[in-house]
Amino acid sequence: MTLRFHAPYMEWAKTRPAARFDLAISNVLACTLEDLPGAATALELTGRNDNGYAPLLEAIGRRYRMPASQVTTAQGASGANFLVCAALLSPGDDVLVERPGYDPLMGAPRLLGANTVRYDRTFDDRFALDPARIAAAMTPRTKLIVVTSPHNPTGALASQSALLEVGRLADAQRAHVLVDEVYLDTISGEVPTAALNGDTFIVTSSLTKSYGLAALRCGWVLSSTDVAARLRRARDVIDGTGSIVAERLGVLAFEHLEALTARARALLATNSAIVNAFLAGRPELEYVTPEGGTVVFPRIKGVADTSRFAERLLAEHDTAIVPGRFFDAPSHFRLGFSGPTEVLTEGLTRVARAVDELQTRARC
Repeated sequence: MTLRFHAPYMEWAKTRPAARFDLAISNVLACTLEDLPGAATALELTGRNDNGYAPLLEAIGRRYRMPASQVTTAQGASGANFLVCAALLSPGDDVLVERPGYDPLMGAPRLLGANTVRYDRTFDDRFALDPARIAAAMTPRTKLIVVTSPHNPTGALASQSALLEVGRLADAQRAHVLVDEVYLDTISGEVPTAALNGDTFIVTSSLTKSYGLAALRCGWVLSSTDVAARLRRARDVIDGTGSIVAERLGVLAFEHLEALTARARALLATNSAIVNAFLAGRPELEYVTPEGGTVVFPRIKGVADTSRFAERLLAEHDTAIVPGRFFDAPSHFRLGFSGPTEVLTEGLTRVARAVDELQTRARC
């Protein structure tokens, strides 16, 4: 049975075989209790978090220099994105979603009866956000424009000028711009959140991808106070409240955010250098260097669909990547570099071997 709200990538990610060298991941290497001092003593099973645990709302607000009234907590970034769709969309509304793109961002609107309309971020433009493509895709029913920055699956960062122009397009139609910034904190230096661009913008993020704290499912939405009120009422009928245990640990994470950031960025700096050197030495692989995030999205010259390549890589070399078909770009594959460095290094060696074998078969 084909479901209107099917998310093929998420189903594949949850059911695929395990690999010894897993380059299909996108989360920063998971923290241990030692990475979060005080975690054991912070655990308590009670607390008031009807509309979010107040200390967590305040900690997130301080992080973004926004009042807690403009923060809504959610179950991870995916939960935050769904909450936005549930609060703002009605059946028949149109939602603009990028291509290539992360399929839960299409599944959520469809589940709620909205329509998804695609706009392209192209290899030739280095996957930049192009407001002209968004303008061309807009319809009279457009209520939400969805952007990921850094882009999932390419790591391209949306420029401030492009975001502001998209905001003007949305504002003229009384629509909103949802910017998923779950990978933004992987970038060194100060990159402002799109939430500061005005009430047209809604930003989602979490402690999941950039900090190695996926188990907490600590996500949030930054929005105007009016939208925040709608988000909280929508949450009443979705999951009510979050886990007080996770939200207490989320507060602790924000207290140690500087150390967690340094840990993640050190790992990513090492691993991204290895990936970039590897790709630069493989002329048969074409790619755009990621500006942020934990993944890269190369393509193999002359290969229209990498699905079979990914299957052979797993079966013959015990190494996992994500076929590009799950992002509507079948000639590409997504490769994660946020795990242990030794796993990445050996995994890339096996990718190279598989590419060499593919080239040999093509010549025969």
